[in-house]
Amino acid sequence: MNQDAKTRSQRAVRQLLESWQRSGVTYLRQMEPVSQMSADVPSVVEAPQEKPVQTVAPRASFPPQSIVPPPQSTETPEEPTLESDQARKEMSVPRTTKSKMNKGDRQAELEIIASQVSQCTKCPELAETRTQTVFGVGNPRAKIMFIGEAPGADEDKQGEPFVGRAGKLLDKIIEACQLKRSDIYIANILRCRPPGNRNPSDLEASNCRGFLDAQIEIVDPDYIVCWGSVAAKNLLHSDLPIGKMRGDFYEYGRAKVVCTYHPSYLLRNPSAKKNVWEDMIYLFADMGIDLKTQD
Repeated sequence: MNQDAKTRSQRAVRQLLESWQRSGVTYLRQMEPVSQMSADVPSVVEAPQEKPVQTVAPRASFPPQSIVPPPQSTETPEEPTLESDQARKEMSVPRTTKSKMNKGDRQAELEIIASQVSQCTKCPELAETRTQTVFGVGNPRAKIMFIGEAPGADEDKQGEPFVGRAGKLLDKIIEACQLKRSDIYIANILRCRPPGNRNPSDLEASNCRGFLDAQIEIVDPDYIVCWGSVAAKNLLHSDLPIGKMRGDFYEYGRAKVVCTYHPSYLLRNPSAKKNVWEDMIYLFADMGIDLKTQD
């Protein structure tokens, strides 16, 4: 196992342990496969070390200078991404191998989790005040996954994330990126509307985290966009403001994560739209797609 593979394994175990701590759930009987990864992986009985969010790419100036691929290196190439057709067994383990599950199987897995969500009463206040749960929508094999904070009044009525004013603005951003809403998978930190559209509490986010991790595992995106500080804080455990997190790639499992302003923030601060567009250019440049011609 080369150094990059060891680093990925260590990161995956750390994220797994932190997720268990947040949810208060233990799955020690499931830990045998993890302990076989490498002798360099921390023991599962050790308390996870608090570490800052890890970036996987340097901060770039905007717009990116070029998206032309660099010359081919003469060095030994990285190990290819491993693939797995094993369905997930738990809800708190970030994936480090590429899933081979077909679209139909992924949709079926998501529907099972959605059914569990619809019956969830872990947060009594949310369960009592919601009209319905808001699970997630989109392509179950999407390359890009969007994560927002929580449903609002319109989402609570319709049962779909990002359908209010902020959702309409998000649709325009998606269209500007030459994509359709159905090309992306969209979810939130919470699946119930907090009364008064307040921010999710830490306990509520923790109670709902297993469902989010399940969605990430099943969809298995290459890229995740955290829309707003609530999404970034809860996914990446960072208290940095979005303004300082922009322009970097972060890692969650095998996905690269970009953080940018929430569409509702753009409605209040229209001048920040150019910042979000820069973030989209940065993201798509990494995919080999030039959005600068759409400026």
